[in-house]
Amino acid sequence: MVHQEFLEQPLEEVLELIWRQREAGDETLASLLEKSPEPDTEKILEQLKTQQMIRVDHDHIQLLQAGETRARTVVRRMRLAERLLSDVLDVPLDESEQQACLMEHILSPFVTSAVCSFLGHPPTCPHGYSIPTGPCCVNKGEAMEPLVVPLKDLAPGDEARIVFIAPSVAKRLDRLGSFGVVPGTVLNLRQKQPSMVLEMGGTTLALEAEIAGEIYVRRES
Repeated sequence: MVHQEFLEQPLEEVLELIWRQREAGDETLASLLEKSPEPDTEKILEQLKTQQMIRVDHDHIQLLQAGETRARTVVRRMRLAERLLSDVLDVPLDESEQQACLMEHILSPFVTSAVCSFLGHPPTCPHGYSIPTGPCCVNKGEAMEPLVVPLKDLAPGDEARIVFIAPSVAKRLDRLGSFGVVPGTVLNLRQKQPSMVLEMGGTTLALEAEIAGEIYVRRES
């Protein structure tokens, strides 16, 4: 069974290109047709006009409200996916862009918000382009705190659950595991100076700030 999102992929690709062309200050039909990778771009444009997503006036293309909303959503998913792949998974930029092009068509609104919150509501993609904000980015007019933060960002007394560990030294992961510092472990930060002191159940452990910066947690309260 083919997901509906993939059936509509060419339509979304063209909408995304219209958005990106507008960012570059170019809203001409000729430029869009030249740069579009879709073989049936003219047919897709006719479909978008029928669905009242775009208006074409001679050589000028304009996103209408429905098209603006759809394009904004696609661009947001694309650029968040790039951030996730590049920043968290350390995927090379070229490959992260290719994979994000696939992911942008299948992320649900819930998953998109979860990714955005996980990343701390980043303002730009790895290429420096603006990431459109979503409902998760603003709470009563103020930016929300990231859900996942480095352990070193906690305050003494904070309780948190380990989400993932990104060690710069491979052997460090095994050593931390031997002390029970693994994803899913709930800890309490007792002090930050001169070293980070954690309490996990009945175990107390001191960590250097560098190591604490490689452990990512989510606050429990």
